[in-house]
Amino acid sequence: MNRIDFPILGREVYKRPLIYLDNAATTQKPRCVVEAIDEMYYSVNANVHRGVHYLSQRATDLHEGAREKVRAFINARSTAEILFTRGTTESLNLVASSFSEAFLHEGDEVILTVMEHHSDIVPWQLVRDRKGIVIKVIPMDDRGDLDLEAFKSLLTDRTRLVCCCHVSNVLGTINPVKEIGRLAHEAGAYMLVDGAQSVPHFPVDVQDLDCDFLTFSGHKIYGPTGIGVLYGREELLDKMPPYQGGGEMISRVTFEKTTYERLPYKFEAGTPDYVGSYALGVALDYVSSLHDEKSGLRGMELIAAEEAELTRYAMERMREIEGVKFYGESAQKTSVVAFNVFQPDGTLIHPMDLGTLLDRLGIAIRTGHHCAQPLMQRCGVEGMARASFALYNTKDEIDAFIAGLKRVVKMF
Repeated sequence: MNRIDFPILGREVYKRPLIYLDNAATTQKPRCVVEAIDEMYYSVNANVHRGVHYLSQRATDLHEGAREKVRAFINARSTAEILFTRGTTESLNLVASSFSEAFLHEGDEVILTVMEHHSDIVPWQLVRDRKGIVIKVIPMDDRGDLDLEAFKSLLTDRTRLVCCCHVSNVLGTINPVKEIGRLAHEAGAYMLVDGAQSVPHFPVDVQDLDCDFLTFSGHKIYGPTGIGVLYGREELLDKMPPYQGGGEMISRVTFEKTTYERLPYKFEAGTPDYVGSYALGVALDYVSSLHDEKSGLRGMELIAAEEAELTRYAMERMREIEGVKFYGESAQKTSVVAFNVFQPDGTLIHPMDLGTLLDRLGIAIRTGHHCAQPLMQRCGVEGMARASFALYNTKDEIDAFIAGLKRVVKMF
C-alpha cells in the first residue's frame, strides 16, 4: 500500500509521528479524492439534472457515473436501486421512515441485534413509539457471535424486517448476514444489512447476500464526509413513499396533487451532493485499483487479506500485556480490536485515560461506548478502547502502539 497517497499520515502530533488507528470512525483520504473535490468545484460546478448548459450536463454525467460505480462495486442489479444519502445514519432513518409507512402496522415486529449501532436502534424506537411495532433483539455469546438458534425462536408470522450489522463496529465480528437473511425470507420478512463496517473492508455483493437493503458511508471507505449510499431492492423502493419532499424528487406538482419522479430520484429531494458522489466514485476507483504482484490479490480482496493479518498481529502482540481483556474474539472477525486493561487488583484503567495518554504519544485510538451502549451493557462495561485498521496501517505502527500501550499501563 502506498502511504504517500495519504498526505496526513506524514504529519506529526505532539512532535511525534501520527499513528492513526481510529479507522472504524473514519478513514483518511487519498490525495486523488481531495483533488477530485477541488476539480469538481473549480472546473465543473453546476447543479445537476436541471440545466441545459455544458457545466450542468457535465456535472450530471459525473454524478450519475458515480452512481454506476457504486452499483458495480456492490453488484446491484440497477442504478435505480442506488440512492445517495448523507451517510449510513440517514440511510437507516430513510428505511425506518418509508418502509414503516408502507409495510408496518401496530403489533408488527422488527428484529435487531444486540450489537447494533445506535443509528440502527433509535430510528426503530421512533417507529415503535409512532406506530406501536414490537422490537426484538438477537443475543450473542461471550465470544461475540450471534445466537442463531435464539434468532430462529424470535421469528414469527408478525416479523416484517430483520436488521443486522454486517460487521460490528465494536467487536469486529463478521455476522452471517446471508444465513440470517435466508431465515428471515423463509419467515416472510425482509432483510436490512448495515454495511458501514463491511463495505470498506472486504468484497460485498448484494445479489449474493440476497439482502433487501444495504447501507454504507463514503467517509469510511476513503471518500468524503456527508455522502452515503442506500441500496434497496427496486420492487420495495417502488412501494415505499418518499422520505422527503422538494425539488428533484417530483415529476409534476400542482396544489391538488404531486406525482413523484422515478427511482432513484423519488428519494433524493433537493440538490444532491454531486461533489461528494463524484469523490466517492474516485475513492471506489482507488481501492479497486490496488494490487499486489506477489500475492496476485487486487482491490477489496487485497485489503481484506492485509487487514486480517494486521488484526491477527495486533491481538497477538496485545496478549503480551498483562491485564488486557478483549471484547470480540469470534473466528469470523476483521479490522477492529476492542479492549480494556485491568490492573492486578482488578481495577479497570479507564479507557479514556488510555486514549488520552496514547494521544500524547501520537497514537490515535477510540474510547467510549462507540455508539453501542446496549452492547456495552451486555459486556458489563461503560466503555472500551478500540484500535481499528485500514489499508495504510503497518506492523511497525502496531509495534509502536504496543510499546505506547505498555508505557501507559506501566504508569498506573
